[in-house]
Amino acid sequence: MANNPHYDPSRSHHCPDGFRNPPGNPQWHRNSLSVAAAFARFARDMWRLRHERSPFSDDHRLNTEQTLQGLENPSSKRTLTWLGHASFLLRLHGCHILTDPFLSDYASPAAKRLVPPALRAHQVPSLDLILISHNHYDHLDRASLQILASRFPNAQVLVPLGLGRLLKACGFSRIHELDWYDSFHHGRITVTATPALHMARRGLTDMNQTLWCGFAIRDEIKDKDRHFEELEEDRYWQCHFSGDTAQGPVFDEVGERLGPFDVAMVPIGAYEPRRLMHCVHATPEEALQIAGQLRARHAIPMHWGSIRLTTEPMDEPPRRFLAASSTIPRRLMAIGETICL
Repeated sequence: MANNPHYDPSRSHHCPDGFRNPPGNPQWHRNSLSVAAAFARFARDMWRLRHERSPFSDDHRLNTEQTLQGLENPSSKRTLTWLGHASFLLRLHGCHILTDPFLSDYASPAAKRLVPPALRAHQVPSLDLILISHNHYDHLDRASLQILASRFPNAQVLVPLGLGRLLKACGFSRIHELDWYDSFHHGRITVTATPALHMARRGLTDMNQTLWCGFAIRDEIKDKDRHFEELEEDRYWQCHFSGDTAQGPVFDEVGERLGPFDVAMVPIGAYEPRRLMHCVHATPEEALQIAGQLRARHAIPMHWGSIRLTTEPMDEPPRRFLAASSTIPRRLMAIGETICL
């Protein structure tokens, strides 16, 4: 008897008791004494780093006034603002989209931000769509979501399978659950849930009971928006938000089915120790490989520079990302910075 109400035996990432990464890609660890010992060492090392201060200079984060001024920039119909960690505000022709809102101070009682977000939940100016990639505390922050639900009760929330109940408890009423490659249409915007290589858990007994995903966000180009020199393949503009993920062959499939992408937001932090993190988090070099597999024209890093989740130096991911051998154009964003797309 399947305990997973969404179980579909024809889908390789479905299991009777939950979900998994697709075969041929990194899988979560099997229980063993050596894995338990590795997690014990990891916990010890994280405890030693608990009083760390931010290693970043002042220009790593814009202040609130600068962030809001950037959001008011009318020079482009498409803009992207990094609020920190995996939270982006994406404006596409008047549609305002927020990804993985973690806008409070704590990802868990033991994990406090070293760098504040660019905006708090009560400062976000406008919202139409909220996209949540999975249920980890640094991506699904109930404190932030409850405030957003009270301010934007008509916002549409898109989540992977199994997360609807938690978002309803946060106060939202317009919630849609997506399996991988399911799409949701909002005016000229189409959002498609895409595979990610990760895991889901918020407590001790709910391992992989809900799904995890990334999102392909497509903005259809209307005739009046086009220039005569545009090619037929440029009928739309689209970006990819990876959520949390390791690197694997599944991204070749995503690139073939949905690519190319104009921009890929890829996670570059929380990758050490590799024995434990290789199946859930990409290195900066692997993040660029993911962007290549997605057939992305540009890469923007996320999931770094806000909170310590693993043991690598916090300022190492951006250095490795910029130094990696890749032909894909890339750039770092300051927290609170807005760029025109």
